[in-house]
Formats: sequence, structure tokens, C-alpha cells
Amino acid sequence: MPKVAVVTTGGTIASTRDAHGISRPAITGADLLGNEQTDIDLRVVDVMSKDSSSMTFADMDRVRDAVADELKDPGLDAVVVLHGTDTMEETAFLLDLHHDDRRPVVFTGAQRTFDHPESDARSNLAAAIAAGLDISSRGRGVLIAFGGSVHPAAGTRKADTTALDAFRSLPIDPALLHTPEPLPWHPISNTRVDIIAVYPGADRVQIDACVSAGANGLVLDGLGSGNANPTIVEAVRDCVGAHIPVVVTTRVPSGPISPVYGGGGGGHDLIAAGAVFSTDLRAGQARVLLAALLSDPDLVGLEKAFDRYSRFARTPPFRR
Repeated sequence: MPKVAVVTTGGTIASTRDAHGISRPAITGADLLGNEQTDIDLRVVDVMSKDSSSMTFADMDRVRDAVADELKDPGLDAVVVLHGTDTMEETAFLLDLHHDDRRPVVFTGAQRTFDHPESDARSNLAAAIAAGLDISSRGRGVLIAFGGSVHPAAGTRKADTTALDAFRSLPIDPALLHTPEPLPWHPISNTRVDIIAVYPGADRVQIDACVSAGANGLVLDGLGSGNANPTIVEAVRDCVGAHIPVVVTTRVPSGPISPVYGGGGGGHDLIAAGAVFSTDLRAGQARVLLAALLSDPDLVGLEKAFDRYSRFARTPPFRR
């Protein structure tokens, strides 16, 4: 009989609505599973019950540790993680960075609460379990099964606030997605990485405030193909001079970024100031990757390491 661990963290999939229509996590994993599955050995592990908008790096560390503990069971075939959709892409990516097992870890959640008359909770759970037991999922790292599709964790983003197929992955063949060797595990809960929004007329106030608050690194959510302005470039130069790495991504939903613009505030100028470009990852996952790299005391060559894990090359994803 196939054996799957179901790790629960809360989210809409485990929520009900009160008399005022406000949703809050209230359903246990056992309640969600019910008595419908009889041909699969399902083990429920309730880790927390939180709305994922409240997730912290410490919470993400807990989820990673819970999954790693379940994978110590040699008889286990897969792990399914139930998670809120707001930050699912971050937690799933953190686990993917450190996942060193060919057995699948599949994240899922829901857009409609458990008690909604047309809830997608149980259908997404069933799809995630099926994806975990699918032989083709082995060696593909951490996956997100949602709304009828299965996405690789790396590069996948929530793209719609209400649609049942809320997640979108990079527009390349997932079978050709590059999967680097897993990073050594170090908790990220004590690593502070802040995201800075770039917009017309942005100054350095946010950057200076984050540095004063003790940021270990920054992610610049830039314009276009990874651009800012001369004031931001100067602030980035100061951060790098103070050994605070700055990673550049973009607010544009799709497409890689490239440092091709000059003019004082373009991507070329950001690179000259010492910034690192996140070629394919957007801000949320770029922040997780930077935190994971900075938490490793033995890390050398952050720029090369970041490029390797943020760029999706067309090579087979199977782990050795």
C-alpha cells in the first residue's frame, strides 16, 4: 500500500468562515482527509495552523524540518504539504533548495475555504497525493499541485487572487528545468532580507531604513529588465561597500532580466555598483534564496551561487 505523509500548516484549505464571512484556519488534517482514502496509507502531521500571510522564516524552517523528519521513514513514498496560497511559493522554494531526496514533496492549498459549497480543498489535496505517487514526479524536487496543474516550485508564482488555477510557472518545459545540487541545510530564521520596491521617483529612504534595521541583504524589486535610478544605484553601491548584498529582480510578471541599460540608473549601472541579478526568480523567491545563501557560514562566491540557483537552464531536472 502506498504511504504518504500529509503535513499541515493551515491556510485557506484548512479554514472555515464565521458568521461575518471571515476565514480563519480551523480544520485539522484528519478532518480534511475524512474517511475517503482507503487504498493509501495517509499519515497526518499537524505542524501549525496559520494563515500563510503570517508565515515567518522561522515558520518556514519548521515546515522544512517536519518534511525532513517524515522523509527519514524509508517506507514513505511522498510528502504532501498543505499551505496557504499567499506565501506557498516561498516555503515550497525553500524546501526545494535543500531537498536531497528523489521522493516527491508536493505543496497544495485552496482558493476556497473547506466549508465553501464549491470548495477546491479536497480536489487539490487528491491531486497533490496523486502527483506525489506519480512515478514521473520522482527526482523533480518540490512541486506545487494546484488547480489541475503541477508546477516545479522554483519560478512558480501565485498569479491570480481568486482563480482556482492561481499559480503560474515559467513558460518553459518543466522536464527541461535545471535543478542544481541541493544546498546544505541551515535555518534562515535569523537572517534578515528585505524587499525594496522601485517606482518612479524612488529615493533611498527604504534602503537606508532596512540597513538601519539590521538587514543582512536586500532584494530590489526593479523596473523593466532590472532597472532603477541614479539615487538607488548610489544606495546600492553603499550597501555593497558595507558588505550587504543587493539582489535585483523585477516587478514585471514574466521574462528574464538582463543588465543591458545604462544612463545612470539602469541594470548595467546596478551591476557596476555591485548588485547581483536574479535572472528568473521574482522578489519573493529571490529573497528566500538570498537568505538561504547568507545563512551558510561556509559560503564562498555568493554572486556565482545566486546566479546558479536563480537561472533556469534547459537541462534535465533529475537529482543524482
